[in-house]
Amino acid sequence: MMNNNHNKMIGTEPRDTQWWDVTELNEVEGETSSLVEAHTAIEEAAAVLASGGTVAFPTETVYGLGADASNTEAVERIFSAKGRPSDNPLIVHIADMVQLEGLVTEVNETQRRLMEAFWPGPLTLVLPAMPGAVSSRVTAGLSTVAVRMPAHDVALQLISAAGCPVAAPSANRSGRPSPTLASHVGEDLAGLIDGIVDGGPTGVGVESTVVEVSQDGTVTVLRPGGITAEQLARVVAGGVKLDLALQSSGEAQPGSPAPRSPGMKYTHYAPRGAMRIVKGAAPEAVAAHIQAALDAAAARGETTGLLAFDEHLSLYHAETMLSLGSLDSLETAAHRLYAALRRLDEDGVTFIMAEACPEEGLGAAIMNRLLKAAGHNVIDV
Repeated sequence: MMNNNHNKMIGTEPRDTQWWDVTELNEVEGETSSLVEAHTAIEEAAAVLASGGTVAFPTETVYGLGADASNTEAVERIFSAKGRPSDNPLIVHIADMVQLEGLVTEVNETQRRLMEAFWPGPLTLVLPAMPGAVSSRVTAGLSTVAVRMPAHDVALQLISAAGCPVAAPSANRSGRPSPTLASHVGEDLAGLIDGIVDGGPTGVGVESTVVEVSQDGTVTVLRPGGITAEQLARVVAGGVKLDLALQSSGEAQPGSPAPRSPGMKYTHYAPRGAMRIVKGAAPEAVAAHIQAALDAAAARGETTGLLAFDEHLSLYHAETMLSLGSLDSLETAAHRLYAALRRLDEDGVTFIMAEACPEEGLGAAIMNRLLKAAGHNVIDV
């Protein structure tokens, strides 16, 4: 159902932001009045998208900020609201394979196999773009377009009802932690966008994996995410490798090439406090270094915060201590990470220490996000 209007200024022209609550779709079975209202809300939000507006909506990964991918003026509103660098391409979301046919010039055998295995789901494929199918602002001037089909009923219904492929980066101010709740979107973007569809908390918690497939069938991971390299390798025959850019640190230099995928070039997901990550083979040594740093920060008047795993949480003390779950269940860490980064901001934390995790499986995506949040400020002990 459509609820309150929110209006807030954040450095650009203010606009009324409509709020549609469709959480009933997750909770109610049968054709009740609440479900009818939720479906009506999705139709209203879809009409805003189709008319060139910007609407935030839930996916299985994080909330996205959507606009008609073919409408340059609408897409530019995404960049304006987010404060997003203009050379950072956007992912286009589709609701069915028919929409894909109008977006790309070809799909090879390996790409088709990945789609069959992981769509709908948190996998984005970089494909050859059909000229003129989407705004050049979506592709950042590249000859390719990144496409995915989200595994979320609200997202699929919204995109289908809008009748257009929807360009949608994460629905946050650029550089801030990605939103896993509609309230996170409101904190960053209320007053800057046309609407927010509240579908409750997202599931995976980190963005989609972005891949590119070469002519020989090799799959290159441009951004780790909800689908692991190990899962990809079980589906394709040509092998899976990580893009060299994933191993670089810090900000790209001015004039460097446009990134081939979102999340490759710029610092993201950052809390407001200074953040450091500590990694090492011995948990006791890692804990000792982290605690010494926290104690020193507290002594100089900092407000301290900690991100750690259940296995080691008892080794620490800080003003805000947040668990990312168990190292044996990194799905929990993926789900909690962005909300934890926002909680550190809410608590006014100015100095943050974080434990690293193994980079196998989903750990690759978690560490990718932690490294970007910390500006690649890593200490090995």
